[in-house]
Order: sequence, then C-alpha cells, then structure tokens
Amino acid sequence: MSTLDITTRDTATGPVLEITGDLDYASATRLRVLLPTLVLGPGRRLVLDLAGMTYCDSSGITALIAARAQAEDAGAGFALAAVPDHTLRVLRIVGLDQVFALLPGSEAADRF
Repeated sequence: MSTLDITTRDTATGPVLEITGDLDYASATRLRVLLPTLVLGPGRRLVLDLAGMTYCDSSGITALIAARAQAEDAGAGFALAAVPDHTLRVLRIVGLDQVFALLPGSEAADRF
C-alpha cells in the first residue's frame, strides 16, 4: 500500500493535480477535500495527472467523478492525463473513458 501525495501546480489554463500513490478508500477523501479549494471557472481547466498513481479502487473512481463534477459546476474543463493501464482498463469497462477527456501523457497536462 502506497500513501497518496497530491501536488498542485498552476498553469496558464488552470490547476494540474499530480496524483502519486494509491487513490483508494483510505485516501480518496483527501482529493475530495482539496477540490473546493481550487480556483476554477469558465475558461479554466482542471487536469488530474495520474502518471504516478499506483492503485485506484472504486472510492478513487468516485473521487475522479467528483473532480469532474466540481470542474463542470464551475464551468471549467476537465481531463485525466497519463492514466495508468490498470485504471484505464476499469474506466473502459464501466464506460467512463467516454465521459472523461483522456490525455496521453503527463506532459500533455500543461497543454490541454
């Protein structure tokens, strides 16, 4: 089990959250608590960079959905970047790959 680290960096288009470690039942609340503190609005985008995420359970998926909802409620765009294969497989199975904008790599997070 790997602890969760969330690093926030601001870009010209909006915040990028770098998720490192396990996004699971024990840690997903940390992401959900952070979301309302972000400056989002029309013309801004929230990107979650998942390149360093090692595990994601259903609580983690729910937190990703909450992040998208937070961005949409603020009128901002939303994307997931560098989704690990194990999580991408789950997103495809449940159809969330059709809901989330998916960026190919973490370097794309700054350009979205």
